[in-house]
Amino acid sequence: MTPIRVLAVASEIYPIVKTGGLADVAGALPAALKEHGVATRTLVPGYPDVLKALPAAETLLQWPEFYGGPIRVLGGTHDGLDLFALDAPHLFARPGNPYVGPDGRDWPDNGVRFAALSRMAAEIGQGTLPSFVPHVVHAHDWQAGLVPAYLHYGRQPRPGTVMTVHNLAYQGQFSPDMLATFGLPQDAYAIRGVEYYGTISLLKAGLQFADRITTVSPTYAREIQGDDGGMGLGGLLRERAGVLRGILNGIDLSVWNPETDPHIAARYGASHLATRAANKAALQRRFGLEPSGEALLLGVVSRLSWQKGLDLMLETIPTLLSEGMQLALLGSGDRDLQDRYSALVQAHPGRIGVVIGYDEALAHLIQAGADALAVPSRFEPCGLTQLCALRYGAVPVVSDVGGLADTVLDVDEVAMEGGAATGVKFAPVTAEALAHALRKANLLFNDDVTWRRLQHAGMTTDVSWNNRAGQYAALYRDLIAARQAAQ
Repeated sequence: MTPIRVLAVASEIYPIVKTGGLADVAGALPAALKEHGVATRTLVPGYPDVLKALPAAETLLQWPEFYGGPIRVLGGTHDGLDLFALDAPHLFARPGNPYVGPDGRDWPDNGVRFAALSRMAAEIGQGTLPSFVPHVVHAHDWQAGLVPAYLHYGRQPRPGTVMTVHNLAYQGQFSPDMLATFGLPQDAYAIRGVEYYGTISLLKAGLQFADRITTVSPTYAREIQGDDGGMGLGGLLRERAGVLRGILNGIDLSVWNPETDPHIAARYGASHLATRAANKAALQRRFGLEPSGEALLLGVVSRLSWQKGLDLMLETIPTLLSEGMQLALLGSGDRDLQDRYSALVQAHPGRIGVVIGYDEALAHLIQAGADALAVPSRFEPCGLTQLCALRYGAVPVVSDVGGLADTVLDVDEVAMEGGAATGVKFAPVTAEALAHALRKANLLFNDDVTWRRLQHAGMTTDVSWNNRAGQYAALYRDLIAARQAAQ
């Protein structure tokens, strides 16, 4: 098998910097690709945490001026990841969240920051670092969206380009006055260029110029070609449907493994589920819930937002309480939703527990201790929490959209006698339908045999990167072959 060199470009990567699922994918996919003959190096911004994680990094490139200041490109490894870091203190030497300042607002120079990241990726793609000249540059989300544009307008030859959309709702829109700052030619500001309803859209740039487009589930790939799911880009995606493909995300089984997980109270597996009860007890203590093995404990690990349907979950609280269920929620986001969930703890002590924020260890305990995990998203490109839930025996209760539809087999879709059903899905995405799904889950929970069957089917489902990485490797090889044939 001919080795393939891929330069991945991402604005965050687990375990160094994480705000969402993008980091998990960027961190897990390279290792899985190694098994398929793909050598990946990932270019990331030189945030303080990134530089701290690369204490022995080698300086591979040094320029006195690059988008407003001096830069270095560092090469190093961390936790098995081969990394390039764009060390640009004037752009990335800022503490905290990668995208927003201490006031919670986007950094005003985000356009320049991620244009610089994309430009450096294009430079590496064109051979600026002779030690690693990639066959393919794989750009992730809007922060890397200008990579295919720079390569399109730059000198030839160039590598193949892949653009992956993790969430079409985030498009990276900036003033058209930034065109020269970004270093794009005037004719790039056009409908078949980077122009998007009077702005420059970095995501649109990637979708317009990439050789191949992927997104993170087959159903989401279909949804984003529609006028509603396309969020203003549906027409472009329909036009480019021939190069668009949905490939499901996976999870890193070395991180998400209930048999070895250091973050949970008791380790267990599909063949010895009885010890899982200790995690439920620990979770109830952590959230101040009444100790009870009989009450269905519903977990939520989510951003608190309209997209995630957490306002709908609020409307179902009377159902949850009347059914005798408990709720353990971990998340942050919309301030109003945070306040309303926090108020529920005071109104219903012992029944509802809420932790505002994000805690990786606590997320693991919720997966290990909750009986069911709710993901009521209005749209969901793939979703990772339901994959973790399957792995940990927390039966998913999910909306029938995007990657949730692709990864959970509903009890009404599959004959339970076959043992293949893994969760409960609901549609349409309304509070009424969610309440009905919660009642159904509670009914199933009270049937021990059926519930164990659901848990076992979920825990033995393949949620790893193994097959998914193979699809990416095949995509890269097809792209390289197509480009060679066209030359």
